[in-house]
Amino acid sequence: MSSSQRSVRRFCAIAAALAIAACAPAPKPAPAPIAAAPLPAVSGNALDRELPGYLRLPGLGSDQVPVRVGVILPFSSGATATRNLAASMMKAAELAMFDSGNRNILLMTADEGNGGADAANAAQQLLAQGAEIIVGPLFGPSVSAVAPIARGRGVPVLAFSTEKSVAGNGAYLLSFLPQNEVRRVISYAADNGHHRFAALVPQSAYGDLAQAAFQDSVASVHGSVVDVESFAANAGTVAAPAEAVAKSGADAVLIAQGGVMLRALAPTLSLDGATRDKVKLLGTGLWDDDPSLAREASLEGSWYAAPAPNADQEFVAKYRTAFGSAPAQLASLAYDAVSLVALLAQGPAYHRFTQAALMDPNGFAGVNGIFRFQRDGTSERGLAVLEVSPAGPVVVSPAPTTFQAKNS
Repeated sequence: MSSSQRSVRRFCAIAAALAIAACAPAPKPAPAPIAAAPLPAVSGNALDRELPGYLRLPGLGSDQVPVRVGVILPFSSGATATRNLAASMMKAAELAMFDSGNRNILLMTADEGNGGADAANAAQQLLAQGAEIIVGPLFGPSVSAVAPIARGRGVPVLAFSTEKSVAGNGAYLLSFLPQNEVRRVISYAADNGHHRFAALVPQSAYGDLAQAAFQDSVASVHGSVVDVESFAANAGTVAAPAEAVAKSGADAVLIAQGGVMLRALAPTLSLDGATRDKVKLLGTGLWDDDPSLAREASLEGSWYAAPAPNADQEFVAKYRTAFGSAPAQLASLAYDAVSLVALLAQGPAYHRFTQAALMDPNGFAGVNGIFRFQRDGTSERGLAVLEVSPAGPVVVSPAPTTFQAKNS
């Protein structure tokens, strides 16, 4: 069975399941203007006309061009969790296709495999089938392999990697990036009287991203970085860096870590003198959805940035109705990607997914709040700031609903 036949068959199954659902319509991206100029291609073979090898939807008139969307995910990964994630993201993509009401969308799948040559072959396959836009891949090395091939045909890539280095030049990252979370919580802390910042970051790729974002964010609010300490992923190694930060004179400390390590760092800071009445602890999205934080007294009153609580509740309910289970945590990104494709699909064939349309400064409404793409291909997200309390997280600064600046 071909990719197009599988998509149509599963589309019908989703439609049948959702016909009995009592949910309100799932959130769709906010309207964005369609620009006239296509993304620039680096070669002369840009997609601009129908070719015999392009896949078509059954029953579609010969004068109509389907919205061909290539989806690259690691369907055959050797890791069970990754395969399950890919399957859940694909279901979310199909759900978005149904919710859009656009019956001309054709989802064409290809396997990301182990990245590299596998991902490159997947991109070649989808372009040969007429893909106008590619959703995925999931991992950074795969994006690096796919992006230049797609760029050669003027086809943008909506990827899910968290590696900032693979973004840009037609590759856009829909992923949740620590830069957004760090920027949001540092800005809120500065607005509330904190100016001397320190950070505790793990010795990892995530820690490197968080540290760079911390430095940039503090500079943007005209604060001072008084100390940055890194630690290994071992609760027994936190004493020295925590003591150094506690003695730094900081009035706010970013801890770019969650789970067991966070529950080791926070009380250690308190014992070293950085008590919650003197120093505000700040966190990232790694703190989110962790009920154990409410039981840690040294974290009470701390702030962290994350999507608004229950922002994805409607999406989760619709997904569960359609497929009988909860979606994987990142499935909402695939839903947002295909919803965005459906929104921009009103433009002329082969010129629908332009750089100007994708980078609309007004942004789009996604499952977890508003987002927009930056010039470097990363995404900016509207996040809430939450405070840790014994009763659970409390929103102290709501997620914005628009990127438009407020009038003074």
